[in-house]
Amino acid sequence: MVRITLPDNSTRSFDSPLTAFEVAQAISPRLAQDALAVRVDGQLVDTKTLIDKDHHVEIVTTKSDPTTAVDLMRHSCAHVMAEAICRLFPETKLVYGPSVENGFYYDIDLDRPITPEDFPAIEAEMAKIVASDKPFCRYEMTREEAMPRLKAEGNRYKLDNAERAQSDVLSFYTTGQPGDGSFEDLCRGPHVPSTAKVGAYKVMSVAGAYYRGDASEKMLQRVYGTSWPTKKELDAYLFQLEEAKKRDHRVLGKQLDLFSVHDHIGPGLIHWHPNGALIRHEVETFWKNEHLKRGYDLLYTPHIASERVFQLSGHLEKYADMMYSPMDLDGQNYYLKPMNCPFHYAIYKTAVRSYKDLALRWCELGTVYRYEPSGTLHGMLRVRGFTQDDAHTFCTPEQLGAELDLILELMHYMMTTFGYTYKAYLATRPEKYLGTEEEWERATQELRAALERRGLEYEVDEGGGVFYAPKIDIKLIDSLGREWQGPTHQVDLQAAKRFKISYVGADNHEHEPIIIHRTVLGSMERFIGGLIEHFGGAFPLWLSPEQARVLPISEKTNEYAASVLQKLRNAGLRCSMDISDDKINAKIKRAHEMKLPYMLVVGPAEAQNDSVTVRIRGCKEQRNIKVDEFIASAQQDINTRCLEPGLKS
Repeated sequence: MVRITLPDNSTRSFDSPLTAFEVAQAISPRLAQDALAVRVDGQLVDTKTLIDKDHHVEIVTTKSDPTTAVDLMRHSCAHVMAEAICRLFPETKLVYGPSVENGFYYDIDLDRPITPEDFPAIEAEMAKIVASDKPFCRYEMTREEAMPRLKAEGNRYKLDNAERAQSDVLSFYTTGQPGDGSFEDLCRGPHVPSTAKVGAYKVMSVAGAYYRGDASEKMLQRVYGTSWPTKKELDAYLFQLEEAKKRDHRVLGKQLDLFSVHDHIGPGLIHWHPNGALIRHEVETFWKNEHLKRGYDLLYTPHIASERVFQLSGHLEKYADMMYSPMDLDGQNYYLKPMNCPFHYAIYKTAVRSYKDLALRWCELGTVYRYEPSGTLHGMLRVRGFTQDDAHTFCTPEQLGAELDLILELMHYMMTTFGYTYKAYLATRPEKYLGTEEEWERATQELRAALERRGLEYEVDEGGGVFYAPKIDIKLIDSLGREWQGPTHQVDLQAAKRFKISYVGADNHEHEPIIIHRTVLGSMERFIGGLIEHFGGAFPLWLSPEQARVLPISEKTNEYAASVLQKLRNAGLRCSMDISDDKINAKIKRAHEMKLPYMLVVGPAEAQNDSVTVRIRGCKEQRNIKVDEFIASAQQDINTRCLEPGLKS
């Protein structure tokens, strides 16, 4: 008798051992049809696994566990792609093929280069394998049995992978029955039941990769693919990729004249052009004003400091490889600062602080410098010099909950103003940490309680905290559904001890304050780089470097156009006028390419009526309205930080 416990804690008994698939079939034929794998007492296994004693069983489908299901499909699809490549190019030596975010890859050793022109042939061969609906079959051999056979095959990569395996038993997977000449590979598994269940797929790209990242090894070819449960989901993903290409902040940065990077000055160092600088100015002004409203004080601190500061903070010990080489000043080493925290602590210690002074909220847009390897630099998103929106709150333990509430409220307001939705993650104590378990538990519970008071759904990131603090991480979700690293809020358990920071309590004794590290935007560079892609360069009116452009139909109306321009500027709008000799359609086209919110066309009729004909970005219709009406509508959009341009009258 075998008793199976299901996720709802109901049980089913069977007279003899069954495969996991047979268990699913006995529960529900539809469930068996959808089953991709099974968890047996928490361990993920193939549906063909024999269940011969009492177990807790969970059937994995795309509905019950979509993340695991898609990962299985992608891993299995990697094997299908590898088989297709081996059919087309028999001299191929396979290395390994894991699933990754949004897809999978397979590293191969093949002297002939794989090119995009080969992708249709690979996909056609994959289609044949999928249509054959061959089962993925697992068999095992002891290490002693397997190693001579692998040596005889002559694939040094498989042999090396087998030697690195921790188990004394090695597993292999075939597409088809073992021993009938089917394709097979060394693999831990598990896999979906058959090749027909790998989903909708596409071969995406190919790149070079060294074996195990070792530059002394031969360069391999890494062939990337993607797979999704349905063709509809695949098409949506491919559409998103195309949209992402159009929104690439590096392309739009050049098109809209926002920023540049110059290798002769230094990679990873952003030069803000007037248009980009104006966007940054608006974001920073918004940031400062919202902090001041909530009782924060602004700080400015130096860009360099003595090495003594970074020895005390622990950065020289733990992050020296991220810091730039020191400068010798008066016989003392000075470093470009990689963070702002110690400077805020120094200001705190310039006076004796009482519990009556707390909470102190200090914020700074502080420029820091960190050495990022050249291969990781990416436009504005990964740089070497950036301005961090750092803030520190010094408070008593009793004030911690209220301060966290204030931080989450500010974060929510700012994120939604920019049109982002977001996900929250509670990152808990890592394996290596400083402080006591009791301190970590108390701080973690305060963060958890703040999330729950706010009504925020969150996931627990077990072990995801930094060594000195649990934290709340926020992932922004942009207009294409992509996640970006966003705000982070840390309850620091070590800084007060390390820097000997204290306040005088009501008992007239010294106590260590709670210190909250907090960013809302992260860095100006990364946030605005993400913002460019989020809006596709079509910024809302309050952020647009140029909010409206006056377009005279001909030279005859240039004088009236100039008077309109001056009136708009007097009202505080950022405007220009196109007085070129081009036809009006060419002027409109230029303004469209710069993604301007408004184009104000003026001709003799408009001059006679003191009006403008307004063309709104993204709208086909145009309206003729009085200049004062347009100004009032635009000012309302700016004051409310409306996300889309539109006329209010």
